[in-house]
Amino acid sequence: MALPHAQLFETINVAPLGEALSQTVSTSLIKTDRLQLLHMVLRAHQDQPEHHVSEECTIHCLEGDVEVVTPGGSRHLRGGQLVVLPAGQKHSLRARTDCAVLVTLLLRNGDAGQGGGAGSRTLDGELPKR
Repeated sequence: MALPHAQLFETINVAPLGEALSQTVSTSLIKTDRLQLLHMVLRAHQDQPEHHVSEECTIHCLEGDVEVVTPGGSRHLRGGQLVVLPAGQKHSLRARTDCAVLVTLLLRNGDAGQGGGAGSRTLDGELPKR
């Protein structure tokens, strides 16, 4: 059973998890027709496969170290740093350490693009159902 999303005006905690990081799983915090916030927890050396979304997105490292890899190079993010990716930008993530990342997606009618973005997977690693 899926966890419920937060509602508009509800306070959402994205503070560093500290020792709880190793027991926390990724989740979608809120989703509207135009916006989705994903709290992704990656284990050290875990990769998210290359994908893209239709609109701009932000990747904000909340804690740990993660690389955002694009065909043009990579950006190393540490806790408190973020990067904004242009619409359609292919990218993947590489966790250097256990890390938590806040991903902000702009949506079109509740979709990040072509069923969630080309090559996208759900937070548990499965391909989305179409």
